Amino acid sequence: MAVHMRKQPGQLTVVIKLGTSSIVDEKTHQPLLSILSLIVETACSLHAAGHRVVIVSSGAIGVGLRRMNLPRRPKHLPKVQALAAIGQSRLMSLWDQLFGHLEQPIAQILLTRNDIADRTQYQNAQNTFIELLSMGVIPIVNENDTLAVTEIKFGDNDTLSAITAGMVQADYLFLMTDVDCLYDKNPRTNPDAKAISVVEDIAELAADVSSAGSSLGTGGMSTKIVAARLATSAGVTTIITKSSKPGNISSIIAHAERQRKASMSSRNSVTNFTEDGVPIAQTSALDLQESTHHLSASTSILQDQQPARTSSPQPEEPVPLHTCFLPISNPIRDRYFWILHGLAPHGTIYIDTGAWTALSDKAGLLPVGIVDVDGHFAQQEAVRIVVVKRLSSSHSPKPTSTSMSAHPPTTPGAAAHAVHAPIPIRHPLSHTMSSSQIISQHPPQYEQHNPTPFEVGRAVVNYSATEIRRIKGLHSTQISEALGYADSEYVALRENIAFFGAERSRPTTPNLGERRAGVNGEGVELH
Repeated sequence: MAVHMRKQPGQLTVVIKLGTSSIVDEKTHQPLLSILSLIVETACSLHAAGHRVVIVSSGAIGVGLRRMNLPRRPKHLPKVQALAAIGQSRLMSLWDQLFGHLEQPIAQILLTRNDIADRTQYQNAQNTFIELLSMGVIPIVNENDTLAVTEIKFGDNDTLSAITAGMVQADYLFLMTDVDCLYDKNPRTNPDAKAISVVEDIAELAADVSSAGSSLGTGGMSTKIVAARLATSAGVTTIITKSSKPGNISSIIAHAERQRKASMSSRNSVTNFTEDGVPIAQTSALDLQESTHHLSASTSILQDQQPARTSSPQPEEPVPLHTCFLPISNPIRDRYFWILHGLAPHGTIYIDTGAWTALSDKAGLLPVGIVDVDGHFAQQEAVRIVVVKRLSSSHSPKPTSTSMSAHPPTTPGAAAHAVHAPIPIRHPLSHTMSSSQIISQHPPQYEQHNPTPFEVGRAVVNYSATEIRRIKGLHSTQISEALGYADSEYVALRENIAFFGAERSRPTTPNLGERRAGVNGEGVELH
């Protein structure tokens, strides 16, 4: 069941992400009280204006280093986790003291990827956020480093903040960093570097991301680009700006809201006509001219009696430097966002172009369209979906149009198109698979370079990796013969498949006529 945030008109949900270098000094590990105090003031100011605020805060390990008088972050994982346990309580105590001066209640939420891998737990986390925000509480989120290991870590708090923003259906995500914005070159070494103020398409972004994370943190500018890609796919406007100037957040939001409303006004402007066929805007202008003429005549005497005064328009307040990533027009929400970003993939399924065409037409994934499998995964685990071109010498049977989709095309031309459809243009969120990512236990059964395999989405599968290897390339009617049983004719149901392109993520809903006729949205007979 989809979870929706109930918000008042004009109310915004803002997520602010702070890295370790924004919270503690990189060398002394002393808390940066000046920055933290400004963050608290900004968050409380937004809250007083009626908005909802979530803070994603790193820093537990940095604070732990200070408490234990250690000079640097250790490399041994148990020691790092112990420092996180020591530092997290002191970090939350610091936040509570600062917010306590303004009588603002806060709450701690610690997450690992395992906590949201289960759909029910993911929804429980959403419901917790909803209740806290409705109670006027500011949640402070961090990864549970005490428990997290590589397999269940988000990787960095940039990614965690983007997933949090998607969970709470935020309007804005602020990624606070040590530079004002993105530049086309490294501004530290290139004085002619130009600031990038707005990014509409991340795939077309040409920016310098050479700045690495601090010695205490795990992120860098590249991880912020990844987080921006993730958050904008969920419909969240993402901002990169300087962490030492948190007071700029309110100004940037005000500017972005003005831009958004102006854009909506221009899109919604419609020319209406009078009964005489004259545009209303034109008649309004004529009426305004006439009324202005009368007003000028009636006030001319007053103008003669009063000294002349000049008035100048108020200059608009300068907007602080920042980079704004605009959200996509059709955001990925709810279950599909969870499949894409809440679950860690345990393997890869390689499908041919015919299967990709069928999936794009809202069909489920049948075994006949699967070319290869990598990894070791069980039933109901998430996998990557990668589109490849079959080798002509592949031993797997050539897929036909009738096997690609449960609803076969009715014309030979349609069948030919289904089999030989070219690989579609990739969505900005999809990416090509490097050779280092393609790990196979046997000779590949697909072209690796022409065209290059590319990931299009994720799926929760009905069969394990071992089972899929045995049934790949087979028709659904042959599953029982190959395995001795058939749990489903689909390797993955359509409702368990999500693509990085939102327009392909949601399966069609069968209309009333189809339901009465006993047909579902994929054209498959219902039994």
